[in-house]
Amino acid sequence: MTWLNFGSLLGWFVLAGLAWAAGGFRRPIAWRTVIGAGVLMFTMGLLVFWMGPVRAALIQLNDAVLAVLDASGAGARFLFGPLALDPDQSTAAGESSVGYVFAAQVLPAVIFFAALMAVLYHLRLIQPVVRLFALVFFRTLRLSGAEALAGSSNIFVGVESALAVRPYVERMTRSELLTLLTCGMSTVASTTMALYVLFLRSDFPLIAGHLISASVLSIPAAALVSKLILPEQDSPVTLGQVPPMDTGERHDNTVSAITTGAWDGLRLAAGIATLLIAVLGLVALVDLALGWISTEGGPLSLQMILGWLFTPLAWLLGIETQDLGEASRLLGSRVVLTEVVAYQELGNLAGSGSVSPRSLVVLSYALCGFAHVASLGIFVGGVSAIAPSRRGDLSAVAVHALIGATLATLMTGALAGVYYYGASGILGL
Repeated sequence: MTWLNFGSLLGWFVLAGLAWAAGGFRRPIAWRTVIGAGVLMFTMGLLVFWMGPVRAALIQLNDAVLAVLDASGAGARFLFGPLALDPDQSTAAGESSVGYVFAAQVLPAVIFFAALMAVLYHLRLIQPVVRLFALVFFRTLRLSGAEALAGSSNIFVGVESALAVRPYVERMTRSELLTLLTCGMSTVASTTMALYVLFLRSDFPLIAGHLISASVLSIPAAALVSKLILPEQDSPVTLGQVPPMDTGERHDNTVSAITTGAWDGLRLAAGIATLLIAVLGLVALVDLALGWISTEGGPLSLQMILGWLFTPLAWLLGIETQDLGEASRLLGSRVVLTEVVAYQELGNLAGSGSVSPRSLVVLSYALCGFAHVASLGIFVGGVSAIAPSRRGDLSAVAVHALIGATLATLMTGALAGVYYYGASGILGL
Protein backbone atom coordinates (compact mmCIF):
# COMPACT_ATOMS: atom_id res chain seq x y z
CA MET A 1 0.00 0.00 0.00
CA THR A 2 1.45 3.37 -1.03
CA TRP A 3 1.29 6.45 1.16
CA LEU A 4 -1.53 7.79 -1.05
CA ASN A 5 -3.60 4.63 -0.51
CA PHE A 6 -2.93 4.78 3.22
CA GLY A 7 -3.86 8.48 3.19
CA SER A 8 -7.20 7.63 1.56
CA LEU A 9 -7.83 4.92 4.18
CA LEU A 10 -7.05 7.32 7.02
CA GLY A 11 -9.19 9.97 5.31
CA TRP A 12 -12.17 7.59 5.19
CA PHE A 13 -12.11 7.19 8.97
CA VAL A 14 -11.56 10.92 9.54
CA LEU A 15 -14.59 11.71 7.36
CA ALA A 16 -16.67 9.29 9.45
CA GLY A 17 -15.44 11.12 12.55
CA LEU A 18 -16.46 14.44 11.02
CA ALA A 19 -19.97 13.06 10.51
CA TRP A 20 -20.16 12.18 14.20
CA ALA A 21 -18.87 15.64 15.09
CA ALA A 22 -21.45 17.27 12.78
CA GLY A 23 -24.21 15.69 14.86
CA GLY A 24 -22.70 16.85 18.13
CA PHE A 25 -21.14 13.49 19.11
CA ARG A 26 -24.53 11.94 19.81
CA ARG A 27 -24.83 8.67 21.70
CA PRO A 28 -25.58 5.86 21.68
CA ILE A 29 -23.85 5.19 18.38
CA ALA A 30 -25.69 2.80 16.05
CA TRP A 31 -22.71 0.44 15.85
CA ARG A 32 -24.56 -2.23 13.86
CA THR A 33 -25.30 0.28 11.10
CA VAL A 34 -21.90 1.98 11.23
CA ILE A 35 -19.89 -1.25 11.17
CA GLY A 36 -22.23 -2.89 8.65
CA ALA A 37 -21.99 0.10 6.30
CA GLY A 38 -18.20 0.15 6.56
CA VAL A 39 -17.88 -3.58 5.89
CA LEU A 40 -20.32 -3.37 2.99
CA MET A 41 -18.48 -0.41 1.42
CA PHE A 42 -15.02 -2.00 1.65
CA THR A 43 -16.35 -5.35 0.41
CA MET A 44 -18.06 -3.73 -2.57
CA GLY A 45 -14.93 -1.70 -3.28
CA LEU A 46 -12.84 -4.86 -3.22
CA LEU A 47 -15.19 -6.56 -5.66
CA VAL A 48 -15.33 -3.57 -8.03
CA PHE A 49 -11.63 -2.75 -8.15
CA TRP A 50 -9.87 -6.07 -7.67
CA MET A 51 -12.16 -8.99 -8.55
CA GLY A 52 -11.83 -9.91 -12.23
CA PRO A 53 -15.36 -11.29 -12.86
CA VAL A 54 -17.02 -8.28 -11.22
CA ARG A 55 -14.82 -5.86 -13.14
CA ALA A 56 -15.64 -7.69 -16.37
CA ALA A 57 -19.37 -7.44 -15.61
CA LEU A 58 -19.05 -3.71 -14.94
CA ILE A 59 -17.16 -3.26 -18.19
CA GLN A 60 -20.06 -4.90 -20.01
CA LEU A 61 -22.52 -2.70 -18.15
CA ASN A 62 -20.40 0.35 -18.99
CA ASP A 63 -20.44 -0.57 -22.69
CA ALA A 64 -24.21 -1.07 -22.57
CA VAL A 65 -24.74 2.37 -21.02
CA LEU A 66 -22.55 3.98 -23.69
CA ALA A 67 -24.45 2.17 -26.46
CA VAL A 68 -27.76 3.40 -25.06
CA LEU A 69 -26.29 6.88 -24.76
CA ASP A 70 -25.27 6.82 -28.41
CA ALA A 71 -28.81 5.81 -29.35
CA SER A 72 -30.20 8.68 -27.30
CA GLY A 73 -28.49 11.16 -29.62
CA ALA A 74 -30.51 10.11 -32.69
CA GLY A 75 -33.51 12.27 -31.80
CA ALA A 76 -31.33 15.25 -30.90
CA ARG A 77 -29.44 15.04 -34.20
CA PHE A 78 -32.73 14.89 -36.10
CA LEU A 79 -34.03 18.01 -34.35
CA PHE A 80 -30.90 20.11 -33.98
CA GLY A 81 -28.67 18.92 -36.83
CA PRO A 82 -25.05 20.10 -36.48
CA LEU A 83 -25.81 21.63 -33.08
CA ALA A 84 -26.23 18.12 -31.62
CA LEU A 85 -22.94 16.77 -33.03
CA ASP A 86 -19.77 16.34 -31.04
CA PRO A 87 -16.95 18.71 -32.12
CA ASP A 88 -15.29 16.05 -34.33
CA GLN A 89 -18.47 14.81 -36.05
CA SER A 90 -20.38 15.75 -39.20
CA THR A 91 -23.80 14.93 -40.66
CA ALA A 92 -24.43 12.64 -43.61
CA ALA A 93 -24.81 15.77 -45.73
CA GLY A 94 -21.32 16.91 -44.71
CA GLU A 95 -22.37 19.58 -42.19
CA SER A 96 -19.71 19.88 -39.50
CA SER A 97 -20.35 20.34 -35.81
CA VAL A 98 -20.47 23.95 -34.64
CA GLY A 99 -18.71 22.97 -31.39
CA TYR A 100 -19.91 22.15 -27.91
CA VAL A 101 -23.54 23.15 -27.27
CA PHE A 102 -24.75 22.00 -23.85
CA ALA A 103 -28.48 22.44 -24.54
CA ALA A 104 -28.42 20.48 -27.80
CA GLN A 105 -25.82 17.80 -27.03
CA VAL A 106 -26.37 17.00 -23.36
CA LEU A 107 -29.89 17.84 -22.17
CA PRO A 108 -31.67 15.64 -24.78
CA ALA A 109 -30.04 12.61 -23.12
CA VAL A 110 -31.98 13.45 -19.94
CA ILE A 111 -35.27 13.29 -21.83
CA PHE A 112 -34.35 9.97 -23.46
CA PHE A 113 -33.22 8.31 -20.22
CA ALA A 114 -36.33 9.49 -18.39
CA ALA A 115 -38.51 7.88 -21.07
CA LEU A 116 -36.41 4.70 -20.96
CA MET A 117 -36.70 4.42 -17.18
CA ALA A 118 -40.47 4.97 -17.38
CA VAL A 119 -40.74 2.06 -19.81
CA LEU A 120 -38.59 -0.20 -17.65
CA TYR A 121 -40.72 0.64 -14.62
CA HIS A 122 -43.90 0.00 -16.61
CA LEU A 123 -42.58 -3.41 -17.69
CA ARG A 124 -41.74 -4.18 -14.03
CA LEU A 125 -38.05 -4.76 -14.83
CA ILE A 126 -36.66 -2.26 -12.32
CA GLN A 127 -38.73 -3.14 -9.27
CA PRO A 128 -37.13 -6.57 -8.60
CA VAL A 129 -33.65 -5.02 -8.75
CA VAL A 130 -34.69 -2.24 -6.35
CA ARG A 131 -36.15 -4.76 -3.92
CA LEU A 132 -33.04 -6.95 -4.11
CA PHE A 133 -30.80 -4.05 -3.16
CA ALA A 134 -33.29 -3.02 -0.47
CA LEU A 135 -33.07 -6.47 1.13
CA VAL A 136 -29.26 -6.31 1.07
CA PHE A 137 -29.23 -2.88 2.74
CA PHE A 138 -31.95 -3.90 5.19
CA ARG A 139 -30.09 -6.97 6.42
CA THR A 140 -26.53 -5.61 6.41
CA LEU A 141 -27.16 -2.06 7.66
CA ARG A 142 -30.05 -2.70 10.05
CA LEU A 143 -32.04 0.14 8.56
CA SER A 144 -35.80 0.31 8.68
CA GLY A 145 -37.52 -1.25 5.69
CA ALA A 146 -38.61 2.15 4.38
CA GLU A 147 -35.06 3.54 4.61
CA ALA A 148 -33.62 0.55 2.76
CA LEU A 149 -36.27 0.68 0.03
CA ALA A 150 -35.94 4.43 -0.54
CA GLY A 151 -32.16 4.15 -0.56
CA SER A 152 -32.11 1.39 -3.17
CA SER A 153 -34.56 3.38 -5.32
CA ASN A 154 -31.96 6.15 -5.52
CA ILE A 155 -29.85 3.95 -7.77
CA PHE A 156 -32.37 4.60 -10.54
CA VAL A 157 -34.22 7.83 -9.66
CA GLY A 158 -33.65 11.07 -7.77
CA VAL A 159 -36.15 12.87 -5.55
CA GLU A 160 -38.80 10.48 -6.89
CA SER A 161 -37.28 7.77 -4.67
CA ALA A 162 -39.45 9.04 -1.81
CA LEU A 163 -42.48 7.91 -3.81
CA ALA A 164 -41.40 4.30 -3.29
CA VAL A 165 -42.21 4.69 0.42
CA ARG A 166 -44.93 7.33 0.12
CA PRO A 167 -47.38 5.61 2.52
CA TYR A 168 -44.76 5.65 5.31
CA VAL A 169 -43.21 9.14 5.04
CA GLU A 170 -45.80 10.75 7.33
CA ARG A 171 -44.85 8.33 10.12
CA MET A 172 -41.08 8.34 9.67
CA THR A 173 -38.86 9.28 12.59
CA ARG A 174 -36.51 12.27 12.30
CA SER A 175 -33.58 9.89 11.93
CA GLU A 176 -35.36 8.15 9.03
CA LEU A 177 -36.10 11.50 7.37
CA LEU A 178 -32.44 12.47 7.65
CA THR A 179 -31.40 9.17 6.07
CA LEU A 180 -33.99 9.64 3.32
CA LEU A 181 -32.65 13.10 2.41
CA THR A 182 -28.99 12.14 2.80
CA CYS A 183 -29.34 9.10 0.53
CA GLY A 184 -31.15 11.20 -2.05
CA MET A 185 -28.47 13.88 -2.17
CA SER A 186 -25.48 11.52 -2.06
CA THR A 187 -26.50 9.47 -5.11
CA VAL A 188 -27.30 10.32 -8.73
CA ALA A 189 -30.28 9.28 -10.79
CA SER A 190 -29.76 7.34 -14.01
CA THR A 191 -31.24 10.24 -15.96
CA THR A 192 -28.63 12.74 -14.80
CA MET A 193 -25.79 10.21 -14.81
CA ALA A 194 -25.97 10.40 -18.59
CA LEU A 195 -24.78 14.02 -18.36
CA TYR A 196 -21.62 13.10 -16.49
CA VAL A 197 -20.84 10.24 -18.85
CA LEU A 198 -21.09 12.63 -21.80
CA PHE A 199 -18.62 15.02 -20.16
CA LEU A 200 -15.96 12.35 -19.53
CA ARG A 201 -16.44 9.47 -21.95
CA SER A 202 -13.87 10.66 -24.52
CA ASP A 203 -11.05 10.89 -21.96
CA PHE A 204 -12.33 8.31 -19.47
CA PRO A 205 -13.98 5.55 -21.57
CA LEU A 206 -15.12 3.50 -18.56
CA ILE A 207 -16.67 6.36 -16.62
CA ALA A 208 -20.18 4.85 -16.75
CA GLY A 209 -19.05 1.77 -14.82
CA HIS A 210 -17.43 3.94 -12.19
CA LEU A 211 -20.49 6.15 -11.75
CA ILE A 212 -22.78 3.14 -11.34
CA SER A 213 -20.38 1.78 -8.72
CA ALA A 214 -20.18 5.18 -6.98
CA SER A 215 -23.95 5.58 -6.81
CA VAL A 216 -24.36 2.15 -5.19
CA LEU A 217 -21.48 2.74 -2.75
CA SER A 218 -22.98 6.07 -1.71
CA ILE A 219 -26.01 4.38 -0.15
CA PRO A 220 -24.17 2.58 2.70
CA ALA A 221 -21.99 5.71 3.03
CA ALA A 222 -25.13 7.85 3.44
CA ALA A 223 -26.58 5.41 5.97
CA LEU A 224 -23.33 5.50 7.95
CA VAL A 225 -23.03 9.28 8.16
CA SER A 226 -26.74 9.90 8.77
CA LYS A 227 -26.81 7.47 11.71
CA LEU A 228 -23.65 9.05 13.12
CA ILE A 229 -25.21 12.50 12.83
CA LEU A 230 -28.61 11.48 14.22
CA PRO A 231 -28.81 7.93 15.67
CA GLU A 232 -32.24 6.32 15.78
CA GLN A 233 -33.92 6.93 19.15
CA ASP A 234 -37.46 5.83 18.28
CA SER A 235 -39.11 2.75 16.80
CA PRO A 236 -39.69 3.05 13.02
CA VAL A 237 -42.92 1.61 11.71
CA THR A 238 -41.09 -0.55 9.17
CA LEU A 239 -38.24 -1.64 11.45
CA GLY A 240 -38.73 -5.38 10.98
CA GLN A 241 -39.52 -5.72 7.27
CA VAL A 242 -39.09 -4.21 3.82
CA PRO A 243 -42.54 -2.89 2.85
CA PRO A 244 -44.10 -3.30 -0.60
CA MET A 245 -42.87 -0.76 -3.11
CA ASP A 246 -45.31 1.99 -4.07
CA THR A 247 -44.75 2.30 -7.82
CA GLY A 248 -46.85 5.44 -8.10
CA GLU A 249 -48.77 6.23 -11.27
CA ARG A 250 -49.78 3.26 -13.44
CA HIS A 251 -49.60 3.50 -17.22
CA ASP A 252 -52.18 1.97 -19.54
CA ASN A 253 -49.55 0.78 -22.00
CA THR A 254 -45.94 1.18 -23.11
CA VAL A 255 -46.67 4.16 -25.35
CA SER A 256 -48.26 5.97 -22.42
CA ALA A 257 -45.17 5.21 -20.31
CA ILE A 258 -42.87 6.60 -23.02
CA THR A 259 -44.95 9.75 -23.35
CA THR A 260 -45.15 10.37 -19.61
CA GLY A 261 -41.46 9.62 -19.13
CA ALA A 262 -40.46 11.94 -21.96
CA TRP A 263 -42.51 14.80 -20.52
CA ASP A 264 -40.98 14.17 -17.09
CA GLY A 265 -37.56 14.23 -18.73
CA LEU A 266 -38.38 17.48 -20.49
CA ARG A 267 -39.34 19.08 -17.18
CA LEU A 268 -36.12 17.76 -15.63
CA ALA A 269 -33.99 19.05 -18.51
CA ALA A 270 -35.72 22.42 -18.32
CA GLY A 271 -35.17 22.46 -14.57
CA ILE A 272 -31.46 21.75 -14.99
CA ALA A 273 -31.11 24.46 -17.64
CA THR A 274 -33.06 26.97 -15.55
CA LEU A 275 -31.03 26.19 -12.44
CA LEU A 276 -27.72 26.55 -14.29
CA ILE A 277 -28.75 29.89 -15.79
CA ALA A 278 -29.80 31.25 -12.39
CA VAL A 279 -26.92 29.84 -10.32
CA LEU A 280 -24.13 30.65 -12.77
CA GLY A 281 -25.49 34.17 -13.16
CA LEU A 282 -25.68 34.74 -9.42
CA VAL A 283 -22.19 33.34 -8.87
CA ALA A 284 -20.86 35.63 -11.61
CA LEU A 285 -22.50 38.55 -9.79
CA VAL A 286 -20.86 37.53 -6.50
CA ASP A 287 -17.51 37.17 -8.28
CA LEU A 288 -17.96 40.66 -9.71
CA ALA A 289 -18.22 42.04 -6.18
CA LEU A 290 -15.38 39.90 -4.83
CA GLY A 291 -13.18 40.79 -7.80
CA TRP A 292 -12.28 44.12 -6.20
CA ILE A 293 -10.14 42.14 -3.73
CA SER A 294 -6.82 41.01 -5.17
CA THR A 295 -4.95 37.87 -4.12
CA GLU A 296 -1.74 36.19 -5.20
CA GLY A 297 -3.80 33.95 -7.48
CA GLY A 298 -5.67 36.87 -9.06
CA PRO A 299 -9.01 38.51 -8.24
CA LEU A 300 -10.90 36.88 -5.38
CA SER A 301 -13.82 34.65 -6.43
CA LEU A 302 -16.39 32.41 -4.77
CA GLN A 303 -14.79 29.30 -6.26
CA MET A 304 -11.43 30.38 -4.86
CA ILE A 305 -12.91 30.74 -1.35
CA LEU A 306 -14.68 27.38 -1.55
CA GLY A 307 -11.50 25.80 -2.87
CA TRP A 308 -9.58 27.01 0.19
CA LEU A 309 -12.27 25.60 2.50
CA PHE A 310 -12.25 22.20 0.77
CA THR A 311 -8.47 21.80 0.54
CA PRO A 312 -8.22 19.75 3.78
CA LEU A 313 -11.09 17.52 2.60
CA ALA A 314 -9.44 17.00 -0.79
CA TRP A 315 -6.24 16.03 1.01
CA LEU A 316 -8.18 13.42 3.02
CA LEU A 317 -9.17 11.71 -0.24
CA GLY A 318 -5.55 10.88 -1.04
CA ILE A 319 -5.37 13.29 -3.96
CA GLU A 320 -1.87 13.78 -5.33
CA THR A 321 -0.20 17.00 -4.22
CA GLN A 322 -0.04 18.60 -7.66
CA ASP A 323 -3.79 18.10 -8.11
CA LEU A 324 -4.94 19.37 -4.71
CA GLY A 325 -5.70 22.88 -5.97
CA GLU A 326 -7.94 21.76 -8.84
CA ALA A 327 -9.54 19.00 -6.75
CA SER A 328 -10.46 21.31 -3.87
CA ARG A 329 -11.82 23.89 -6.32
CA LEU A 330 -14.10 21.30 -7.96
CA LEU A 331 -15.29 19.88 -4.64
CA GLY A 332 -15.99 23.35 -3.29
CA SER A 333 -17.72 24.63 -6.40
CA ARG A 334 -20.02 21.58 -6.43
CA VAL A 335 -21.69 22.89 -3.27
CA VAL A 336 -22.91 26.02 -5.10
CA LEU A 337 -22.55 25.42 -8.85
CA THR A 338 -23.95 21.83 -8.78
CA GLU A 339 -22.18 18.64 -9.81
CA VAL A 340 -23.09 19.25 -13.47
CA VAL A 341 -20.63 22.14 -13.71
CA ALA A 342 -18.05 20.26 -11.62
CA TYR A 343 -18.15 17.23 -13.92
CA GLN A 344 -17.94 19.42 -16.99
CA GLU A 345 -14.82 21.09 -15.59
CA LEU A 346 -13.40 17.68 -14.61
CA GLY A 347 -13.90 16.58 -18.22
CA ASN A 348 -11.99 19.64 -19.43
CA LEU A 349 -9.15 18.90 -16.99
CA ALA A 350 -9.03 15.27 -18.11
CA GLY A 351 -8.98 16.31 -21.77
CA SER A 352 -6.04 18.64 -21.22
CA GLY A 353 -4.16 16.15 -19.05
CA SER A 354 -4.24 18.54 -16.09
CA VAL A 355 -5.09 15.84 -13.53
CA SER A 356 -3.48 12.46 -12.93
CA PRO A 357 -5.35 9.20 -13.61
CA ARG A 358 -5.60 8.58 -9.85
CA SER A 359 -7.10 12.01 -9.18
CA LEU A 360 -9.53 11.52 -12.07
CA VAL A 361 -10.86 8.26 -10.61
CA VAL A 362 -11.09 9.61 -7.04
CA LEU A 363 -12.85 12.81 -8.11
CA SER A 364 -15.26 10.89 -10.34
CA TYR A 365 -16.48 9.13 -7.20
CA ALA A 366 -16.30 12.11 -4.84
CA LEU A 367 -18.39 14.34 -7.13
CA CYS A 368 -21.06 11.69 -7.76
CA GLY A 369 -24.08 13.06 -5.91
CA PHE A 370 -26.61 15.88 -5.61
CA ALA A 371 -24.80 17.35 -2.58
CA HIS A 372 -25.33 21.02 -3.30
CA VAL A 373 -27.46 23.88 -2.01
CA ALA A 374 -29.94 23.81 -4.89
CA SER A 375 -30.79 20.13 -4.37
CA LEU A 376 -31.47 20.83 -0.71
CA GLY A 377 -34.50 22.88 -1.68
CA ILE A 378 -35.52 20.36 -4.34
CA PHE A 379 -35.43 17.35 -2.00
CA VAL A 380 -36.98 19.07 1.00
CA GLY A 381 -39.70 20.52 -1.22
CA GLY A 382 -40.30 17.22 -2.99
CA VAL A 383 -40.62 15.15 0.17
CA SER A 384 -42.72 17.89 1.83
CA ALA A 385 -45.17 17.63 -1.04
CA ILE A 386 -45.63 13.95 -0.17
CA ALA A 387 -45.91 14.55 3.58
CA PRO A 388 -46.94 18.18 4.26
CA SER A 389 -47.24 17.58 8.00
CA ARG A 390 -43.51 16.77 8.21
CA ARG A 391 -42.32 19.99 6.59
CA GLY A 392 -41.01 21.32 9.90
CA ASP A 393 -39.04 18.15 10.66
CA LEU A 394 -37.63 18.05 7.13
CA SER A 395 -36.48 21.65 7.41
CA ALA A 396 -34.90 20.90 10.79
CA VAL A 397 -32.68 18.12 9.41
CA ALA A 398 -32.06 19.70 5.98
CA VAL A 399 -28.67 21.29 6.68
CA HIS A 400 -27.42 18.13 8.38
CA ALA A 401 -28.56 16.18 5.32
CA LEU A 402 -26.48 18.41 3.03
CA ILE A 403 -23.44 18.01 5.30
CA GLY A 404 -24.03 14.27 5.48
CA ALA A 405 -24.43 13.90 1.71
CA THR A 406 -21.21 15.85 1.13
CA LEU A 407 -19.31 13.63 3.58
CA ALA A 408 -20.86 10.46 2.09
CA THR A 409 -19.73 11.31 -1.44
CA LEU A 410 -16.27 12.20 -0.14
CA MET A 411 -16.13 8.81 1.60
CA THR A 412 -16.81 7.02 -1.68
CA GLY A 413 -13.99 9.05 -3.22
CA ALA A 414 -11.67 8.07 -0.36
CA LEU A 415 -12.66 4.42 -0.84
CA ALA A 416 -11.74 4.63 -4.52
CA GLY A 417 -8.41 6.10 -3.43
CA VAL A 418 -7.83 3.15 -1.09
CA TYR A 419 -8.20 0.58 -3.87
CA TYR A 420 -6.67 2.50 -6.78
CA TYR A 421 -3.37 1.09 -8.00
CA GLY A 422 -3.57 1.98 -11.69
CA ALA A 423 -4.86 -1.50 -12.46
CA SER A 424 -6.55 -2.50 -15.68
CA GLY A 425 -10.17 -3.65 -15.94
CA ILE A 426 -12.89 -1.37 -14.66
CA LEU A 427 -10.26 1.30 -14.02
CA GLY A 428 -9.21 1.22 -17.66
CA LEU A 429 -6.08 3.23 -16.90
